[in-house]
Amino acid sequence: MSPELQKSAELRKFLAPEFIQGAGALGLVGRYATNLGAERVLVVSDPGVRKAGWTRAVTEALEGDGLEWTIFDEVSPNPRTGECAKGVDCFRATGSNLIVAIGGGSPMDCAKGIAVLAANGGAINDFEGVDEVRKPGPPLICLPTTAGTAADVSQFAIISNREELRKLAIISRKVVPDVALIDPRTLETADAFLRACTGMDALTHAVEALVSNASSPLTDLLALEAAGLAAANLPLVTTDLADPAPMEQMMQASLLAGLAFSNASLGAVHAMAHSLGGLLDLPHGLCNAILLPHVVAYNFEAAPEAYGKLSLHLGLEPSPTGKARQTLVDALQALNERVGIHQTLGQLGVSQRDIPSLAAKAMRDPCLVTNPRRPSHQEIEAVYAAAL
Repeated sequence: MSPELQKSAELRKFLAPEFIQGAGALGLVGRYATNLGAERVLVVSDPGVRKAGWTRAVTEALEGDGLEWTIFDEVSPNPRTGECAKGVDCFRATGSNLIVAIGGGSPMDCAKGIAVLAANGGAINDFEGVDEVRKPGPPLICLPTTAGTAADVSQFAIISNREELRKLAIISRKVVPDVALIDPRTLETADAFLRACTGMDALTHAVEALVSNASSPLTDLLALEAAGLAAANLPLVTTDLADPAPMEQMMQASLLAGLAFSNASLGAVHAMAHSLGGLLDLPHGLCNAILLPHVVAYNFEAAPEAYGKLSLHLGLEPSPTGKARQTLVDALQALNERVGIHQTLGQLGVSQRDIPSLAAKAMRDPCLVTNPRRPSHQEIEAVYAAAL
C-alpha cells in the first residue's frame, strides 16, 4: 500500500477552534466575549503590544459592548511559570470569568497557562506533557499580533521554567482557545526582524507537521499550502513593511500551519528549540530558523517523498536523485539569509559545552516523539554542533 493510501486509511481526529479571519476581526472581541458569557475580562498582553496600541484597541472594543476589564501584561518573551501564577491571582482577585489574549505566542501561551490554573489549581508544572489537563478553563479568546506561533488555534502551550532552565510543553485539547480573531492589521507594528523570526516559525510548523509520523492527508494539505505561502510572502513582508497583501498571506500561512501542527504535532526542530529557549532564554522563532536546515538534512532520508513535495511547494526545480536533500537544505538556508537571519547558534551565545545538556533536554521533549526519524542523544548533539 502506498504511503498516501495507508495514511488515508488510518483513524484520525482533527481539532480546531472557531476562528474569524480578516481586517476588522479585532473589533469583534466584545461581541464574542459577550456571547461566551463574559462578565469581567482579564486581558493578557505584554509591554510591547501595549506600547503598539493593540491592547488599548481590545479594551476599547470590550467597552463598546459594555464589558469591564483588567489588564495583565507582566509577560516575558518566553512566558514564565511565575507569570502564569501571577496572572491567575489577578484573574481571581478581579472576579474575571473570561480571558482575552492579545499579542504573539508569549501572551497567548501565558493566557492558556492562566486558564489551566484557574480551573485546575496547583502549579503549571503539574500539567506538563500530553493530556494532563483535567478540567477545561474559563473561555479564552486569542488575537494574534504576529504571523507565526499560531497559539491562537493550537492545543500547545509552552511555558519557561527558569528555575530548571527548561521549557514545559503542555499539549491538551483543553488549551485550545474558544475563538481566534485573526486580524492581519495587527502585523503593521511588527518590525522586519520580528516578522522574519515569527514567519520562519510558521514555516517550521508546516515542515514539521508535513513529515510528522502523526500526519494525515488533511494536515498534509494544510502544511504544504502554508509552506508555499510562507516562502513566497516572507521576503515581501520583511522588505515592504507597509504592504497589506503579504501581511494577509502570512497570517493565512500561520493559520494553516497552526491547524496542521496542532493535529499532526511537531518534531526535532521544536524539541531542540524548546531546549535552547529553556536553557538560554533565546527567541523561539530565531532558534527554529537556525535549526531548520540542519534538522531537515538529518531527517531527509526518513521522509524523502514528503520533503520532495515540500520542495515543489517552495518553488524549487526537481533535483536529480542524490541532490534533492542538499537543494532543499540550501533553499531553506537561503531563505533565512534573504529575510535577515544570518546568525548561528554560536553567535547567539551557545557553546560546545552547552550541547550535552541541551541534547538531554531535547530528548525528553514530547515534540520529538513525532519526528520522522528517532534520533539518539549523540545525533541530537551532532545537529546542535552543526548549527553552532
